[in-house]
Amino acid sequence: MRGEPSCPKCGGRVRAPGLFADSWQCDVHGAVYPLQPVIPPSVEALSVVVARTQVPVWMPWPLPVGWLFTGVACAGDDRSGGRATAVACSGPGPLGGVGELILVAEELGVGLGARYAGIDAPDPGPYMNVEKPPQAKVLAAGRPTPLWHVSGSPVDRAVFAGEAFGMWLWAVVWPEQTGLLMYDELVLTDLRDAGAEVDLVPCGALSPRLIQP
Repeated sequence: MRGEPSCPKCGGRVRAPGLFADSWQCDVHGAVYPLQPVIPPSVEALSVVVARTQVPVWMPWPLPVGWLFTGVACAGDDRSGGRATAVACSGPGPLGGVGELILVAEELGVGLGARYAGIDAPDPGPYMNVEKPPQAKVLAAGRPTPLWHVSGSPVDRAVFAGEAFGMWLWAVVWPEQTGLLMYDELVLTDLRDAGAEVDLVPCGALSPRLIQP
């Protein structure tokens, strides 16, 4: 399942740094942090991302009853370290059926969260009305963190975003009604701080949403 790095914003091909550019280049988006190939979910895959990233690796922990870890993605290379991470989980939806959740932590402008959200901007700011009270709250590494609804996304998903530790925190859920999960004040752990508990994460099959939102 190993592939080539791709653009975090559009999934297109990227060119490696070379003679004429010292960064990865997308024909559409210019300089980007490359999205590394997604590999099947495992504790080992999670540990690799945790070890290299410069940003949080958010996961609901403990996971909701019946939910499994279904994949992780990271944007960045060996030189930059991870500048965006995406963790996928899936399990029983609040109203039945299967729900899926992708949590993204990223620096400004990386654009990975927006790609999963299905909006045409690198950051959620223009699509959030922070003048209104937040629609959801999570506990991120022990800190109450407000999340606002992100408008403009496709109708098959619900998207929330906010700020945690000076970086964007996105929560994208499928189908849209699974967004009810976000009203239960999820407890998020940065897996960089989880230590040996990472070995206890239950793994499921790779989420296709992680590869093709």
